[in-house]
Amino acid sequence: MDNDRLPDQLGDATILDEDAVAGEERTASKRRHGGMLLGIGALVILAAAIGLGSWRSYAQYREALSTSQQHRDFVPSLRVASIKSSDDVVLVTLPATTSAFESANIFARASGYIDRRNVDIGDHVKQGQLLAEIAAPELDHQIAQAEGTLVQLQAALQQAQANSELAQVTWNRDRPLVQEGWATKQQGSVDVQTLRAQQAAVGVAQGNVTAQQAQLLVLKQQKAYQQVVAPFDGVITQRNIDVGSLVQADAVGSTFLFTIQQSNVIRAQVYVPQDEAFGLTPGVKAVVRVPEIPDHAFRGKVTRIADALQPGTRTLLTEVDIPNSDGLLTSGIYCTVELRIPRKVPALLVPANAIIFNSEGMQVAVVKDGVVQIRKISVGRDLGTTVEASTGVAPGDQVILNPPVDLADGNKVTTRPAS
Repeated sequence: MDNDRLPDQLGDATILDEDAVAGEERTASKRRHGGMLLGIGALVILAAAIGLGSWRSYAQYREALSTSQQHRDFVPSLRVASIKSSDDVVLVTLPATTSAFESANIFARASGYIDRRNVDIGDHVKQGQLLAEIAAPELDHQIAQAEGTLVQLQAALQQAQANSELAQVTWNRDRPLVQEGWATKQQGSVDVQTLRAQQAAVGVAQGNVTAQQAQLLVLKQQKAYQQVVAPFDGVITQRNIDVGSLVQADAVGSTFLFTIQQSNVIRAQVYVPQDEAFGLTPGVKAVVRVPEIPDHAFRGKVTRIADALQPGTRTLLTEVDIPNSDGLLTSGIYCTVELRIPRKVPALLVPANAIIFNSEGMQVAVVKDGVVQIRKISVGRDLGTTVEASTGVAPGDQVILNPPVDLADGNKVTTRPAS
């Protein structure tokens, strides 16, 4: 029984093995088919990516080509301004310092004590006004002694003159007697010499009188110096004495009493640079301004200029006189001076925002018939918003304001006026 069933079991096992092999072959076939499909899909995706990249690259190339073409064909619209000629007068503003028109330090010319002092710092005085009085009693005694000596010398002169007249009378009386022999020649010689001696004595006496008169004048002048007076109208700016102060009058150590300054006219000293000094002459109008008095303009004119520039600073010393009848200005203050100087050399005004700075120097872009011309210019003065150019441009030229960095000579542009 078991032997009869063994072949059937072997057959069944064989069938099962064949089915397993067939299943494995089908599974392998499916795997091979799936791998082929995956590879084909990968190739398709790769081809699509390459195609997309090529399309994008081509599109970018076309866009760049179109942009380059647009850039070549683009004509920008730029703002321009016209070059103008400068004025015939240069307005210059410079710092300055005021000073008194006249200033004098007053020293003692007589020795003694201050008996009276009539003025103090800040007082306005008139010419000839008494400022102080010096007491010198010994000077009065010297004058009295000199006057007494003069009286004595005048009396001596009168005596010498009388003796001279007597000698002349004696000689006139004895001369005929000597000539006729009634008197000796010795007598005549005595009379002549006596006359000459008396005439010489008169000369000496006259000289003594003259010298004493001069000495008396000196003493009286010293007496006059006891009264210290103002030499001109002005204001007292310094006072160094008080009542009772001892003052000395000598050439070396004379006592310094007062400083007086004339204040009705004020001077302003200003140093004008070389490029503005040419054309400056006396008579040029000036306006002086003081920061502390902003609402007042002091008008004056140039009165004196130095004939030479200072080598160290290349500036010209200039003095401006300002009437100061109201006394608002004082000496020694800082101020600014506006000068209207006639221009000697003409110049052209170029807007500062039209200047091109590069390795070529200072340039401007001039538009002529819609075409840019880059021109080099020579700048004389920088006025802030404008500069003065002497070469490179002409009146009426249109210059580009705020020129682009890529602007080049020969570019075509359209223009519009500056707003």
